[in-house]
Formats: sequence, structure tokens, C-alpha cells
Amino acid sequence: MSFFIEEPDAYREFFFGQAKKENRHKNFSIMKTRRIFIKNTLGSIAALTFATEGFSCITKSGKKKDKLGVALVGLGYYSTDLLAPALQQTEHCYLAGIVTGSPEKAKRWQEQYKIPEKNYYDYASFDKIANNPDIDIVYIVLPPSMHKEYVIRAANAGKHVWCEKPMAMTVEECQAMIDACNKNKVKLSIGYRLHHEPNTQRIIQLRKEKKYGAIKTVSAIAGYVDNRTNHWKQTKALGGGVTYDMGVYPLNATRYVTGEEPVAVTAIASTTRPEIYKEVEETINFTLEFPGGTIATCESSFGKNMNRLEVTCDKGWYNMEPFSGYSGQNGKTSDGIILNTVIPNQQAKQMDDDALAILNNKPVIVPGEEGLKDIRVVEAIYKSVKEKERVTI
Repeated sequence: MSFFIEEPDAYREFFFGQAKKENRHKNFSIMKTRRIFIKNTLGSIAALTFATEGFSCITKSGKKKDKLGVALVGLGYYSTDLLAPALQQTEHCYLAGIVTGSPEKAKRWQEQYKIPEKNYYDYASFDKIANNPDIDIVYIVLPPSMHKEYVIRAANAGKHVWCEKPMAMTVEECQAMIDACNKNKVKLSIGYRLHHEPNTQRIIQLRKEKKYGAIKTVSAIAGYVDNRTNHWKQTKALGGGVTYDMGVYPLNATRYVTGEEPVAVTAIASTTRPEIYKEVEETINFTLEFPGGTIATCESSFGKNMNRLEVTCDKGWYNMEPFSGYSGQNGKTSDGIILNTVIPNQQAKQMDDDALAILNNKPVIVPGEEGLKDIRVVEAIYKSVKEKERVTI
């Protein structure tokens, strides 16, 4: 198996810190997955319930579950250092299987996580996962160029799908992934962990409350120094380039901060180390224009350590630095509110939220449509770079 497939090494950030590990497990009662009417025991009126706890997943075999099995596809850095450890802390899902082209890696993982042989697949046998009742969810952790293929194959296998960001290479690919999941009646969630993170959720709430008035400007920057060579992130055909990787963080932040979709972009790409970044950009600078008049200036780089989000409004401001750290965010507002709520593990929170959405048959927090909207802007960014002019979206 090629180096590129087996070493996604996805989403390393310079401010990464090891999240605290807390094994928390509790049992959840088994109930029907469909919406049910429950009579009040005192004889009151019937009510429709969507209780967070208490629902179970009914598989195609008819077996009821209250905890879902996850198979990780691609055992690079992000799966190895973050997702697998996080799955030891989740309450509503667990590591059930792996998909890898490396028998050596498979053996290590099977020994470490007690994964049975029947739950190990390579890329050729991947489709047989359809017949495995242990696996309810397939998490795609591969280079972006491979997302479409494996999301569609997972959906056709009847499994719910989680896919790392960026969702795919093009809007067309994103739509094909959405269509495949809809056709097979499975849920699709994109791995934007920050949408599950409490400080980010508070930032979104500040916008909805309009406490500080209309948003005038947004500044979002994210990057780290990456000195690796011969890596898929430097290969255009595999989805390399900082825009697809770190660039999605400031892009997505401007969208959830404003609650709007940008209508125009002006972008400039640059590279200070052409010996490493021969095919793709090392740094991207882009300015987004929003319909409400907000202007957002963004930068992302594989050559700079930076991570900050600033929002300026008519009646005040708020910021976070870092705003997308794995081990926590730190922010404040112009009137003294501190934004530094800490959770044990961001990836565990993301996966538990998405598992509960499946168990309860509720919408996921970050559906495929959200990932598609970012890729639409990414396409416009690259068009602006190529044409050296402002591009409407």
C-alpha cells in the first residue's frame, strides 16, 4: 500500500496538546428507535419524546443497539493519535473495526485494541463490511481525493458515514456523496469538531443574540510549520495544499461567525519553500465579502504558527486564541466574558454527538451540506488565485 494512503497525518496543529483521558461508560436502556407516544403515568396527555438517552439503533438484522461500532478507514496520524484514543472515552460508540492496506499496522491495532480478525479489512475487501453487524459507522480518514469513493462505498454498504474535512475535492464530489447517503438512507456527518466544541458554540450564540450589534469585520488565521517532504499534503492530485487542509478552519469560522454565505472572494497563494511545496501553495490569503456587509480577512499557512479569530462589531468585539486547538480554546469579549470552557476530549465529544444523532434518528450537527458549502468557497478561492481577480460566488 502506498505511503500516501496509509499516512494521512491529518490535521496536526502546532498548538496540539494531549487531551485528558477519562474512561466514562454507562449503560443506556433499550427503547424503540422510531418516534413513540408515551402516556404520562399520572394520566396526563400523550407526548412525543426525543430523549437524548434511551433510544437504540435497530440494525438491518433486527438487532437493537445502544452503542454503535465504528470502523476507522486509514490509520495515519489522525486515526492513531486522536480518533482511536478518543474512542476509548466515548459513551455512545466504540472502536469496532479498521480498514488499512498495511498488515503490519493491522496487527498492531488488533493487539492494542482487541479488534477481531473479522473486523479487519483492506481496501480491496472493504465492501464486505456490508455483512458485518458489528460495524454501524464507517469513519473516512483518508486524503481528500479518496473521500468520495469511500463515502459512497460505505453508504452502499448500508453504513452510516463520518468523513473528515475537507469533505472532498469539488462541489460535484460533495453532492455525489450526499446523494449516495440519502439513497441508502444513512446519515453523513463531516468531521468539523469545532461545531461540537462549547466555546465555538458560544461564539455562534453571540452572533444569534446580536449582543454586540452588527458584525463589521472578521479576522481568522490558522497555520503551523510543516517541514515534511514527500507527503500527500504537497501533492495536488491527492488534495494537498494548505487551502484544503488548514484553510478550511478560518473559512468555516467566518461562516459560523456571520451566519451568512460569502458572495465574493479575492485570494493570493504563495510559497516560501518551493523545494517542498512544488505543486501546491504553502500559504493562502483570502478576503471574503458577505451579503450583510461584513468583510473577513483570512490566512492559512504550512509555514507559520498562528491560530486566532477576531470579530469586531458595532457595539464591541470578541476573540479566541487559539480558536481551533485540539486541547482547548481561549477567548474573551469586550465586556469581560471569558471563553475557556474545557472538555475532556473534543474528538470524543464530536463522535458521541454524531452517534446520538443516529441512535435518536435526529439530524447530525454537521451534515454533508455544510461541507459542500465550504468546498464551494474553496473552488472560488482557487479560481481567484488563477485569474488574479475578485470572484463572485
